[in-house]
Amino acid sequence: MGHGGNVIDELTTDHREVEELFGKIEALPPGHKDRKLYADQATIELIRHSVAEEAYLYPAVREHVANGNALADKELQDHAEAEQIMKDLEGRAADDAEFDRLIGMLMTEIREHLADEEDNLFPRLREACPPEALDRLGDKVRQAKKTAPTRPHPSAPDKPPMNKLLAPGAGMVDRVRDALSGRGKAD
Repeated sequence: MGHGGNVIDELTTDHREVEELFGKIEALPPGHKDRKLYADQATIELIRHSVAEEAYLYPAVREHVANGNALADKELQDHAEAEQIMKDLEGRAADDAEFDRLIGMLMTEIREHLADEEDNLFPRLREACPPEALDRLGDKVRQAKKTAPTRPHPSAPDKPPMNKLLAPGAGMVDRVRDALSGRGKAD
C-alpha cells in the first residue's frame, strides 16, 4: 500500500490488493496453511486502510458530500463489523472449522463495503471535492497507513481526534508483534 495519486485512486488500488488476497484464499483448499497467511496479510492491509479512511476520508465525506454524516456513519459501522470478524479470526488456525466460516463472512462483508464505496461514496466525493483537496487527502492517507495498526482493535476510537492520536502508538506495537511472530510473512 502507498501507491500515489488522489485519495480515491489510492483507496481503489488498496481494494484491488485486498481482492487479490481474497482470491488467493479462495484458490486454496479448506485447511491449507497458506489460507491463514493470506488472511493475516489481508487483515494487515484492511486495518491500515480502515484507519486511514477513518482519519481522513470520512471526515472529508462529512464536510463535502450532501448527507455525508449518514454516509460516513454507515461506513464506520461496516468497519466495526469487519473489524470484529477480523478479531475473531485472529486466533484461528487455517484447519479450524471456524476459520472457514469467519473468512467467508469477512470476504462477503468487505466485498459489499468496497462495492458501496466505489459505486456510491467515491463518485459523490469526486463530484463534491476539488481535485487539489483529493490529492492532499491521498497524501494524508498514504502517511496514515505507514503508522497505522496492523491488527484489529475493535474498541479503539474510530473518529478524530482520538483515532489520529492513538493509531500511531498501536501501530508501532502491532508492527513489533508482527516482526517478532512473523505474522503475514511467507516461510
